[in-house]
Amino acid sequence: MSANQLKPSERMKIQRQHSIEQNAEERSHNFKEVSLGLDEVLALMEASRCLECKDPICIQGCPVNVDIKSFIQLVNEKKYVDAVKKIRESNFLPAICGRVCPQEEQCENVCTLGRKHDPVAIGKLERFVADYELKSGQFEVPTLETKRKEKVAVVGSGPSGLTCSAELAKYGYDVTLFEALHEVGGVLRYGIPEFRLPREILNVEIDRIKALGVKIYKNFVIGRTATVDELFNEWKFSAVFLGTGAGTPHFMGIPGESLNGVYSSNEFLTRVNLMKAYKFPEYDTPIRLGNHVAVIGGGNTAMDAVRTSKRLGAEKAYLVYRRSRNEMPARLEEIHHAEEEGIEFLMLTNPTKILSDGKNNVLGMECQKMELGEPDASGRRKPVPIPGSEFVLNVETVIEAVGQAPNPIIQATTPGLETTKRSTVVVNDTQQTNRRGIFAGGDLTRGGATVILAMRDGKTAAAAIHQFLQNPTNES
Repeated sequence: MSANQLKPSERMKIQRQHSIEQNAEERSHNFKEVSLGLDEVLALMEASRCLECKDPICIQGCPVNVDIKSFIQLVNEKKYVDAVKKIRESNFLPAICGRVCPQEEQCENVCTLGRKHDPVAIGKLERFVADYELKSGQFEVPTLETKRKEKVAVVGSGPSGLTCSAELAKYGYDVTLFEALHEVGGVLRYGIPEFRLPREILNVEIDRIKALGVKIYKNFVIGRTATVDELFNEWKFSAVFLGTGAGTPHFMGIPGESLNGVYSSNEFLTRVNLMKAYKFPEYDTPIRLGNHVAVIGGGNTAMDAVRTSKRLGAEKAYLVYRRSRNEMPARLEEIHHAEEEGIEFLMLTNPTKILSDGKNNVLGMECQKMELGEPDASGRRKPVPIPGSEFVLNVETVIEAVGQAPNPIIQATTPGLETTKRSTVVVNDTQQTNRRGIFAGGDLTRGGATVILAMRDGKTAAAAIHQFLQNPTNES
């Protein structure tokens, strides 16, 4: 019997609970986490809103199929550690997903309560139980009932690689994770700022994967230090999962992009998040930032870059986007936080040229106003230039957050591996490539997507690798 004694009609009257947050003015000058999550009182109130549907379609809305109904019932029973254990059956990174997963587009988007009211704050409840377990020190390493002899290599330690490693270790395989950088975490470490995902949380989640027996090699570039074929032939791995992400930035191709003061969002965020540029000279990676900064783009990466600029001391931090606010792919929560922090949004604005001061430095950015026309291939209305609407935005720094592509090293050094014109690796619906024993997922196959979709790829691949190794005579 459920611990929730309220009738459905009573549950519907309870308002959705909101996270405790840092004051906007204060947080815009520090890198501490913006959202402090729900406390126990708020979490219990929020959990009591769940209708406990007979057919919980929220589970279908979750890319990794977390048993949402069951974990929320455990919250109602105040069995918080059991709740996070239930989540971890499907998702081994609950403290991360509770912070950065776009639940509003997935599980919460199909929540039955959300048809007439605000949906249950599933993500905030996931974070609450994960944080409770961490603070209480009650994490227990899952018991591995089987130990298998086969060795599996996982390349890349982002969300797909971490998830694949954890799932394979739970199956009992001997797993080795290879990371090209000097720190583990991939985009979770170099791409997402500390104020959204504290490094303490990321480090704990990684330590828990290590506790499953996963071995990690850092500063190890597959395609240079060793090739994929050498992993099979010399290291004697039985299968390989590729999850190296999409770290090659796109640029708009407008004049002036070679000027000092122009960054890709990838370089900018990596310097700050991974190499601690905001702590210079304590850390030896300085970053040049003017008083006026323009970030081009409308996704979560653009939002991370512009909010980071504000925290680094920019007097004016502009978000320049060629469509309207309604078309922005960034999470609504991130847009709301940015607005609270004083970010200035220049909607329906398209940069056409970056201007020089004559000494190879950025002096400004020429822009043109846009209007929305007919929908394009993405389904969003296409921005159309308005003649005679040109103007100059006075900035000293320009950061382009307009997409990225996979680094081509692995593709170039793995003969016969099928790829697309965008350098993404081609896989089937179980993440298998055309090369026997090689699987891939995350941004390497998608070209840029969410953390949770990368995790789904890693989980799907682990199951396919297990099936492949149980039937080694089958073709992949």
